[in-house]
Amino acid sequence: MIPIIPIDSTTPNPHAPLTGENTISGLKNPPPLALYIHIPWCVRKCPYCDFNSHENKLNIPENAYVDALIADLEQATPLVWGRKISSVFFGGGTPSLFSAEAIDKILSHVRMLTPLEYDAEVTLEANPGTVDAGHFAGYKAAGVTRLSIGIQSFNNQYLNALGRIHDEGEAMAAAELAMATFDQVNLDVMYALPNQTLEDALQDAKRACALNPSHLSFYHLTLEPNTPFHRTPPSLPDDDTSAVMQEKIEVILKEHGFDHYETSGFAKPGKQCRHNLNYWTFGDYLGIGAGAHSKLSFHDKIIRQTRHKHPNRYLENAVKGEAVDNEWSIPREELGFEFMMNALRLTGGFDLSLFEQRTGLNRSVISKQLNQAEKKGLLTQSLNDQHQVIIEPTIMGQRFLNELLQIFLN
Repeated sequence: MIPIIPIDSTTPNPHAPLTGENTISGLKNPPPLALYIHIPWCVRKCPYCDFNSHENKLNIPENAYVDALIADLEQATPLVWGRKISSVFFGGGTPSLFSAEAIDKILSHVRMLTPLEYDAEVTLEANPGTVDAGHFAGYKAAGVTRLSIGIQSFNNQYLNALGRIHDEGEAMAAAELAMATFDQVNLDVMYALPNQTLEDALQDAKRACALNPSHLSFYHLTLEPNTPFHRTPPSLPDDDTSAVMQEKIEVILKEHGFDHYETSGFAKPGKQCRHNLNYWTFGDYLGIGAGAHSKLSFHDKIIRQTRHKHPNRYLENAVKGEAVDNEWSIPREELGFEFMMNALRLTGGFDLSLFEQRTGLNRSVISKQLNQAEKKGLLTQSLNDQHQVIIEPTIMGQRFLNELLQIFLN
């Protein structure tokens, strides 16, 4: 049940939505709000994956988990009371392991409990090895508007090296089926794979472009801590070869009409991922499900939350109204870095006034770091025709993003 907050209570609600012109934090209005829903299971965990995913081939407690998600959302709703949700993202794990009926039940409760925008973007991640025509049609009928497929490569050699459960035939079939079912489709592709040649990396890019999806995400394989690949590193292309791969892939995508709008994102005109753009512009997001993260803005603070990470623990606690495992306020001195860590992914830059709108801080608190980064050739500061100050990472800043971000930690 959703707790009722008396309107005449003399005790202020610590999580009251932002109102009024002047607030303690400097925030005047809440940023846009997105909803993230985590499905933690997969058929087999890939050796490079550091996401909160758990192998479960046969006994996924779908009904119990859906009930837990609904209970979690009911408990969280007062934190975002009255705020419209602009996008929903089902991530994992492998959300396409869930039935269309389960996705429909979740989205039905989202609509009942929150003011979901009429044209909200609703994305669901799918693995090519877990999909069929019935699933895709059912997801669309449930309200999914955008499918994101984890292709990773169209070459069996590299799919095997990555531990994927699908082959190149299934990758092509899933992509073609998605294109025939949904107006918006994203394909995830990786490069700098174990023993990958430049020619093979570019061939993957060409095959992805030939399918003509609305969006492509190209990721450089990284060896994340606490993964099998980190413990036993495979043979990877050297840095110079990886850099050439990246440059030539970007050229191919541009030639096929894809705009490189953020670090790993390439979109046809007007088809950028709205959910991810909300992250990169330091918008708010409510995360439900095992291990999900939230960032929520209030009149006097910006908080982060994490849900219980292990699915069994999450299932136990969510139905008791205790899905949140940890909650903390972002320290004022860390807000600048947190904002820049997201916004500097935008290749086209951002209006500096957005920094003030989303953090409640004056732009002067990062002026020293901006000037330092500009002197190093990592970003530019310029006035546009509307006399807005635009901060834009240079090509070097995009290539050395971690070095650029390090400046804002000081």
